[in-house]
Amino acid sequence: MRSKAVKGVAMMDPATRLGTAPLWLACAWLAGALAVAAQDQPESPAVEPPAYVGTMACAECHTAEFESWTGSHHDLAWTEPTAENILGDFDDVTFEHQGVTTTFSREGDQFFIESDGPDGALTRWPVAGVIGITPLQQYFVETEPGRMQSFDIPWDVIENRWYHMYPEEHLPAGDGFHWTGPYKNWNARCAECHATDFQRNYDLQTGSYASTASEIGVGCEACHGPGSAHLDWAAAVDAGTEFEVPPALSPTGFTVDYAASDAETEMQQCASCHSRRGTYLGGSPLPGTPFHDAYRLSTLRDPLYHADGQIRDEVYAYGSFLQSKMYAAGVQCSDCHDVHSATHYNEGNDVCATCHSPAGNSDFPTLKLAEYDSPEHHFHPEDSEGAQCVSCHMIERVYMGVDGRHDHSFRVPRPDLTIAVGTPNACTDCHAEEGPYWAQEELDKRFPNSAYRGDHFALAFDAAFKGEAGMGDTLVSIALSPSMPGIVRATALELLAPQATPEQAEQLALLLEDADPMVRTHAVSLQRVAAPTDMVVRILPRLSDESRSVRIAAAREMLAAPIAHLPDANARALAGAMGEWQSSLANTADFPETQLVLGGIALTTRNLEGAISAFGEATRLDPQLVAAWSMLVRLRAASGDEDGAREVLTEALSLNPEDPTLLGLEAQLP
Repeated sequence: MRSKAVKGVAMMDPATRLGTAPLWLACAWLAGALAVAAQDQPESPAVEPPAYVGTMACAECHTAEFESWTGSHHDLAWTEPTAENILGDFDDVTFEHQGVTTTFSREGDQFFIESDGPDGALTRWPVAGVIGITPLQQYFVETEPGRMQSFDIPWDVIENRWYHMYPEEHLPAGDGFHWTGPYKNWNARCAECHATDFQRNYDLQTGSYASTASEIGVGCEACHGPGSAHLDWAAAVDAGTEFEVPPALSPTGFTVDYAASDAETEMQQCASCHSRRGTYLGGSPLPGTPFHDAYRLSTLRDPLYHADGQIRDEVYAYGSFLQSKMYAAGVQCSDCHDVHSATHYNEGNDVCATCHSPAGNSDFPTLKLAEYDSPEHHFHPEDSEGAQCVSCHMIERVYMGVDGRHDHSFRVPRPDLTIAVGTPNACTDCHAEEGPYWAQEELDKRFPNSAYRGDHFALAFDAAFKGEAGMGDTLVSIALSPSMPGIVRATALELLAPQATPEQAEQLALLLEDADPMVRTHAVSLQRVAAPTDMVVRILPRLSDESRSVRIAAAREMLAAPIAHLPDANARALAGAMGEWQSSLANTADFPETQLVLGGIALTTRNLEGAISAFGEATRLDPQLVAAWSMLVRLRAASGDEDGAREVLTEALSLNPEDPTLLGLEAQLP
């Protein structure tokens, strides 16, 4: 086979690439992935961290912080199912939804939920845990040993009623989104943000969990890190002796140090839960772990966000805040929120007026000094709903049926974008009858010289969401714009990828060195359209990137690279990045979407048996995952097993009888 040498890298002739990975690399990768998944081994830190000691070990010295934290949303994120903690009415109350009668009852100190189980039969379970405190309280049960499932009928604490979070949806037993399905699994989808040092401990072979936590609820060590070394430091201080700081710890013995001048460390720690993201790990990351080493942050994609970046689905706060001028100016969570009580320092407009006022805030010297809390600015009666800063600049959307969340992008209303692409705006949230044209005319009159006019990335994003062509150059400009937030630039790269050209890949190659790891991650993925030789040369350095997100993205692209030989240093970097990718997939092997990825990898490596196994596991976890069913049918048919293809299709249609993709496959089979 003829090869081309590029800086020590031996390349296969692109003509022989065939769109697949070199067989040696593909087989080695898949063998490693299966081995890691079977063992389901958690990653071992380079240095053994201190031990967790529990919140009560902190309370004696940090009394004020402990008292502030007690009773907070963090404290009560997960509690035991006791009469003191449970607020719902369990006095033999029934609730009807979509033909299913659920009964909430109590026997002494034990609380029970009777409802439709995984097989559709009415089953009675004891409540295993309590989730949250207000405005709703949810409960989870143990449907089989170790497997906890969060129940879809929570208690409305404000209105004192049971209600269904998805009242219009019919989610029967066997549906992936039924409360007993994989997407409502407490171990995998929720618990790590409601506990301290939660580890999922999923066993792929048995499909079971042996989850652990050092403490339920978000305790001190969930944010500050394990405390045993800090206790040693405190004892040394009390004794007047010198404390020898263990490797990689702060001077006081913690895995993370929140310095006043380091807003980013605090932001990323809060973001570990307050964000919409995919995880690389099998549980709570060690506090202090950089965000992009633990998670892959969701971009501003439909249906999570509107085209202009406003919240749509439940995305929490981080992705929104990264878009804001406040983030760019160095504002951090604790500037507005007391981190121990999880409340604001002030109430109402006083929260914003701490900085946005004639007095300003010396911590942010470039802030414009002006009176904002007045009718001259907001044009509404004082103290009215319309006069509240959040009404215009932090629109509220309701999730989980009753839980209002504010958009943390702190945007100026843009009715013009409502007119152009249909995104919502704060003005017509209240003035719906007047409509967006009226709202834009009012803003033009009241703020005639506003800088918040004109072009916006929403125009390009909306077109890309709709699959319209011709946005490539605009998306390139957005990605290259230094004034745009990193998450916007990363989204532009992701939207460009399906239509990118080799010329655009070359133009955007400089973003592989960008300061933002999210931009680098998506810049790596864009290089797949480059010529194989160029792609490899550009991506190889990213296998040693400081961010795990970038390294995994590079490993993913290298899987299909036509490489015959790598220098030792590059080979080691590739093996390390591949290992991290394998580990991340093993850590989420209980996710149907991970099984889809594994199936795709098996196809890339021409491993038919592995692909069928992965897609089959995906359909077992989520019977409504039509993409996996379709692949199973196609793979059976492609291998000449027409009877097997029909058998799989029959099963798929029995579970998804009206799906057009499956019906189309049925028409295609002979």
